[in-house]
Amino acid sequence: MAPRVQLEKAAWRWVETVKPEDIRQEHIELAYRINLPACKRGTCRRNCKGNPNCLVGIGEQAWLGEIDENAFHNIDDPNSERRDKNTFVGLTNLGATCYVNTFLQVWFHNLELRRSLYQCHNSRAQEHNNKSDYEPQSICEHLQYLFALLQNSNRKYIDPSGLVKALGLDTGQQQDAQEFSKLFLSLLEDTLSKQKNPNLQNVIQLQFCGQFSYVTVCNQCGRSSALPSRFYELELNIQGHKNLTECVTEFLKEEKLDGENRYFCECCQSKQNATRRIRLHSLPPTLNLQLMRFVFDRQTGHKKKLNTFISFPEQLDMGPFLEGKEDQKCVYELSAVLIHRGISAYSGHYIAHVKDARTGDWYKFNDEEIEKMEGKKLQLGIEEDIAETVKSQTRKPKCSKGYHCSRNAYMLVYKVQEEKSLDPSMTNVEVPAFLQRLVDQDNHKFEEWCNEMADMRKQSVDKGKAKHEEVKELYELLPARDGEQYEFIPLDWLKKWLDDSTATKEIDCSFFLCSHGKLHPDKVGESKRVSLQAAQLLYERYAGGPRLDASSLCRECVSQRCRVLRLKNQLNEDYKEVSNLVKRTLSGEGYWAGKASLRSWRQLALEQLEEDEHETKHSNGQTNGQGPHPNNIKEFGPELSEGTEDEMKTFNEDIVCSHGGLSILETERKLVSSEVWTKLREYFPKAPEFNQNQEPCQQCLVSGP
Repeated sequence: MAPRVQLEKAAWRWVETVKPEDIRQEHIELAYRINLPACKRGTCRRNCKGNPNCLVGIGEQAWLGEIDENAFHNIDDPNSERRDKNTFVGLTNLGATCYVNTFLQVWFHNLELRRSLYQCHNSRAQEHNNKSDYEPQSICEHLQYLFALLQNSNRKYIDPSGLVKALGLDTGQQQDAQEFSKLFLSLLEDTLSKQKNPNLQNVIQLQFCGQFSYVTVCNQCGRSSALPSRFYELELNIQGHKNLTECVTEFLKEEKLDGENRYFCECCQSKQNATRRIRLHSLPPTLNLQLMRFVFDRQTGHKKKLNTFISFPEQLDMGPFLEGKEDQKCVYELSAVLIHRGISAYSGHYIAHVKDARTGDWYKFNDEEIEKMEGKKLQLGIEEDIAETVKSQTRKPKCSKGYHCSRNAYMLVYKVQEEKSLDPSMTNVEVPAFLQRLVDQDNHKFEEWCNEMADMRKQSVDKGKAKHEEVKELYELLPARDGEQYEFIPLDWLKKWLDDSTATKEIDCSFFLCSHGKLHPDKVGESKRVSLQAAQLLYERYAGGPRLDASSLCRECVSQRCRVLRLKNQLNEDYKEVSNLVKRTLSGEGYWAGKASLRSWRQLALEQLEEDEHETKHSNGQTNGQGPHPNNIKEFGPELSEGTEDEMKTFNEDIVCSHGGLSILETERKLVSSEVWTKLREYFPKAPEFNQNQEPCQQCLVSGP
C-alpha cells in the first residue's frame, strides 16, 4: 500500500476539477477512502493507517491459528512455590541478608541445636489459637518457628523477616558475616542460659565451645604462665598460606615478645623477653573455622577481601594440634562450607554448601534456590571458586583426593566423626506438637493460596480460550465487502481488543466527530471500516458509541475542505501570476498597494476565508467541544502560513494613515497595475483603494505622519 501522505493526496485529488456545489456521493467516498483495496495478510509489514480497509498488523497475528493454553497464563503456577519432594526449604533474600540465610541453614542442619531449640519453653506458641497469625517475639521463639517451618513447611521458601527484624538488622546494608556469626551465637547462648531446663542452658557451650590457653614462658627465668580461654570458633589467618594445615599451624605457633612488646614477668618483677603460644586443650563437637578473608587494609583504611586459594580436607585430624587429652575424639568430617562470591568485602553474595547429616548428601543453599549435588561429594562449582573481575587471576591449584580448594570460602564447619549409629533417633528430630500445629496452620494458608491461584489461572485460561474463539470468529467478519453496509471503529480500540494484556473497554467514537456530529475526514486514518455484522457483535459485547455508519460521512466537511483546497490551488496560481506582474514595468493606470500587504496577501486571504466561512473555522478548529483540531492553516503548505506583518488584519491597511487617507510614506507603498489590483480585489473586496492619482493625506503633510 502507498504511504499515508500519498493516500491522503489521492483522496482529495478530485477537488481540482470539482466545485463544492458539484460534489456527489462518489466524491465523499473518495475523501473517506471507502473504496481503497483491503490489504492481504503478509503484504504489509505494519498496518496502513491511511487505509481504513487495511486490517492487517493490528495485533491479530497472536490469535490466528492454534494457541497453547499456557499462553493465557498471566499468573505463575502456584505449584512453582511448592516445596519439591525430598528436598529442603529455602529462605527469602530480603535485600542484603543472604549472609544471614546461610548461617540459618547451617545451624538448622545442626541436629543437636535444632533438637534443643525445640525443647525451649514457649507459652506464646503453646497457647496460640488458629484465629490469627502467630507472631514470635523473642529470638528463641523466632528460631523455633523458623526451624519448624524449614523442616515441615510445604512452601519452597519461607520469609525470615521476623527474625531479621528482631535482630535489628538493616536489610539494605550488608554486615560483616564473620562478626555476625560470633554475635549471634553469643546472643543465642545468653537466651538459652535463661531457660529453666538445665539441659538447655549450656547447649551452645556443649556444641560449639572449646578451650585453649595462652602459654607465656619468660626467657629470663623460664617461668611458664597460662591464661585459659574459651572459643566458639578459630580465626585462622590465610595470607601466605595454601592449605588449612598451614593456617592452623600458624595459629598455634610460638610468638616472640620482645622490644616494646616485652612481657612483665611476675617472678622477675620486670619486663622480660618471652615467648607465647596457644595451646589447644579441648575441641567442641562442632568446630567452626573462620578463614580470615576480610582484613583491614591500612593503606585504604577499609576492609579488603583476600582471594587466596586455600585447600581443606573432607576429613580433618586435629590430634596433632591437641595437647593433654589423648582420649578425646579428634577426627572431624566437613559438614558445611560458607562461600562469599564477589571481589569486595562490602558487597557480593553469600551461599552455603551443607551436608545432610541424615543421608550424607550435599546441598547448595542459595537463598530461595536449593540444589542437591550429584553423588555424595561436595562440589563447590566454578562460580564459587572464581572471584569476579579479579585483576590477577591466579590459576586454581590441583587438589589431592579428599581435598577441596576455594578462593571464596570464608568459613568451614567440621563435625566430630561419630560411629555409624543404627538408632534413628540420633538423626531424626521431631517437631513438637505445639510447633507443628503452627506449621500446619501456615501450610493450610499456603494450600488455600495455591487453590485460589489455581482457580484464577483456570479463569484466565477459560477467558483466554473464549477470547481466542471470539477473535477468530470476529476477525473473519471484520472486512466490509463491496456494497455491504459498514461502520467505522477506532483503530486504537481494535488494537487494545487484540491485546490480551489490557482490559477491553467500551468503544468510544466521540473524539472522531466533527462539528456536525459526523465522522471527521481527518479521523479516517485513525479508524477502520468494518462490516455491519462485525460492528453489531462488537457493540453488543462491549457497548459504547456513537456509532458511525455510512450516513456519518460528512458532506459539509467535505465541501468545506474542497473549498479550502481549491482556494489553495487558485491562490498558488494567482500568487505566481501576481508575482510576475508586479515585476513588470507599469504601463497604464495603476493602484497603490502596501508593500507589507503584498508580502502577506496569501496569508490574509486564508484568514479572510476563515472569517467569512465561520463553519469552516468551526469544523477545522474544534471538534465536538473536544479542543483544537489538528488541521489548521499550516496543513495547506508552508507557503500559506508565513506570518503577517505586524499582525495585519486588512489588506492595504499598512498605507492608510490615521485620518483614513493615503499614507505620505512613499517607501511603504508600491504602484501595481490594474490587472494586479483586480486579482487582489477578488480576495479583498473591502480593501482600501487608492489609484495612482490619489493625493496623500493633506493633514499628514501639514502635521506629519
